[in-house]
Order: sequence, then structure tokens, then C-alpha cells
Amino acid sequence: MIAVALEAPGGAGGLRELPPLSLYLHLPWCVRKCPYCDFNSHELRAGAGAGSAGATIGALLAPDLEREYVDALIADLESSLELVWGRSVHTIFIGGGTPSLFAAQSIDRLLAAVRARLRVLPDAEVTMEANPVTFEAERFRAFADAGVNRLSIGVQSFDDGLLGRIGRIHDGAQAVRAIEVAARHFATFNIDLMYALPGQSLPALERDLRSALSFAPPHLSCYHLTLEPNTLFAARPPVLPDEDLSADMQSLAESTLADAGLARYEVSAHARTGHRSRHNLNYWGFGDYLGIGAGAHGKLSFHDRIVRYARARHPRAYVERASRGDAVENERVLTRADLGFEFMLNALRLVEGLETGLFEQRTGVSIGFVSRALAQGVRRGLLDADPRWIRPTALGLRFLNDLQQIFLEEER
Repeated sequence: MIAVALEAPGGAGGLRELPPLSLYLHLPWCVRKCPYCDFNSHELRAGAGAGSAGATIGALLAPDLEREYVDALIADLESSLELVWGRSVHTIFIGGGTPSLFAAQSIDRLLAAVRARLRVLPDAEVTMEANPVTFEAERFRAFADAGVNRLSIGVQSFDDGLLGRIGRIHDGAQAVRAIEVAARHFATFNIDLMYALPGQSLPALERDLRSALSFAPPHLSCYHLTLEPNTLFAARPPVLPDEDLSADMQSLAESTLADAGLARYEVSAHARTGHRSRHNLNYWGFGDYLGIGAGAHGKLSFHDRIVRYARARHPRAYVERASRGDAVENERVLTRADLGFEFMLNALRLVEGLETGLFEQRTGVSIGFVSRALAQGVRRGLLDADPRWIRPTALGLRFLNDLQQIFLEEER
């Protein structure tokens, strides 16, 4: 790890107990990078096992590349153990990229290595992201056997025309088959949908929602398409629905999913009872997470400081650095101002909010540090006035960026 001069105590007043710990594993390759995606993902190139959308799954990722990358992940984990020694891992999330490009044997080896080195709770949630183009029944049965117990499927839409406009390589029929396979092999799974897509109408969104709900998913995430910097869509923006239509789409999604028994518990997340994403709840509750893999970010708390770090982004550089125990590219200790803003940036996404006492418990800073920002949020009708809870109002959830901006200005 990179040596850092520590502030005393990292801008915090000291933590009496450490928050829950999660593990994030980043597998960075995909068949084709989507034009809206700003994640650290890399298209497979010829010679690295790249295939067309119709290629067999086994041809998509070269075995040598898989083996080398999993070796690097394990080496990276080994060099990080001293930072989390003795702590229990509550959730594991395998993200990307498209992790389901990896063979089930590689996922099995990776999870076995994790369990051999960390104290993973027996009931830990283990999620893996998957693209519909990678679905084969035997393959996903093997993922379940390896210990994956929750699947997140990047459907985005069931409409072939809309899928083409956002650069997805699967079609609606493949999305349907993927969900059918997931429902057979996983007790809980998530369907990702997007709305406010180029050329999308309100009836088209309703058809997508009805198609997804026909599978009775335990969890559904519904995201507004945004044009992120450094993406193809940012350079060549498509024509998107206007603000009024986008707002109508959001309202339609919320009411349709609520009527189907999927309660909204976060800005974009809806779940049936007992199926909320425990991994994401730990993020939103300002819990800790050890991030392993190319470009992976992490946050770790110690009794005298809270640290954020990021690993080398490019897969080749990451593999080389991880093999010598030097995968971290930058690291910083959070200041008091950082802590106030970052806690709120996460907590305000939750519909039910969080107990006020959790602020000091997770940051080591008194809630009084953000009292002016809290009061301003209440005055503007964006925050609930209950002093025991930090909870956005319906208006605050609708205008979340404005609410978060209050705490960013407080930081300055």
C-alpha cells in the first residue's frame, strides 16, 4: 500500500466501532463498451478471446487471460489482508465490465481464494453482474454452485429498437431467456432497466416494465439514462426525451412497480420484502468496502481515520502491479468536510433515510458539523424535520442533486 501521512484522526473524532465490511471484485472486460458507460470497462480485442455477439461463450475470454487476471486478484487480496484482518465480510459483489464472461471455474477459484483468506459470513450475499448475451443454463448453474447467490442482469430494455440505440449487443429474446435461467437457479435476482432512452415513449416504457414484472423479479433497478463525461454519448449526444416526459416516465415506473409489490427503498432500487441489496445498502449506509481489481475503489475505516483509495485502472498495469503487491494507485485520508458530504451523498439516496446517530457512529464527527445544511434542507422542503432521522422528502428525492449540493456547499 502507498504510505500516507495521516491526519489525526483522519479528520474524524475517532470511531468506537468499525462499520460492516463488504468486498468488491472488479472484472473489467466486456464484448463491447456501451456508449453511455463511464465505468472502468475494456472491450475485448482480437487475440484476447474476443468474439461476436453470436460467438460461443467459451470463445469470449481467453483462458490464459482469465487465469492471469484471477491470479492478480488473489495476489492483490493477499497484500491487502493486513488492512482488514479479523473483520467479517458481510457481502461480496463481482462487478465489471461483464463478469459473466469469465468461466464458472474461474469464479469458483476466485471465491474459494476469498473464503480461504477472509472471514466470510455463512449467509453472506454474493452478487454477480451478468449480460444477457452470456447466458447458458449449465454455465449459470455452475456459478450458483461456486457460491454466487444473487444475480444482477443488465437488461436495460426488451425493445430491440431501443437496445440498438443505446449500443447493447443483446436483443429482447435474449433478455427473456436470461431472466428465465436466473429465476431457475437463483433465489434472488435483479433486473436492470433504463428509461429516458433515445426515442422512447411512455407506452414503450410501460411495455418494458410489464415485460420485466411478468417474471415476478425479487428486485428491480430502474435508472434514468444520463450522459456521463468521457463517454461516446457525451461526445455525440443522442436526442433524449425532454424533462417533462422524463419526469412522467419516472412517475410511471414508481407507481407501476409499487402496485406490483416492489417497494422503492432507494432512488433507483425497488424490492420485494427480504430482497433488498445488502451490498448496496452497505454503500449507502457509509459502510466499508475493500475494492479489488483494475480501477476498483474502496473505503476502509480505522479507529483514527477513514481512507479512500483507487487501484491502477488499466488491466495490464493492474496485473503487473498486483503481482508485486503494489496495485493501489492513489490513496487519501478523508477530512472532516469530506466525511460530512460523503456520508450525505450516500444516505440521502435512501427513501427511509438513516438514524441521525449513525452519522457520528460511521464518521466519528458530531452531527452538529452539518447542522446548518440539515436546517437549510428542512427549510427548502427537501429534508424531513424529524431530528431522529436523516430522511429526504418526496421532493428531496425528486431533486436529489439539489439536496446533495447543500452539503457540498457546506463542505466548502
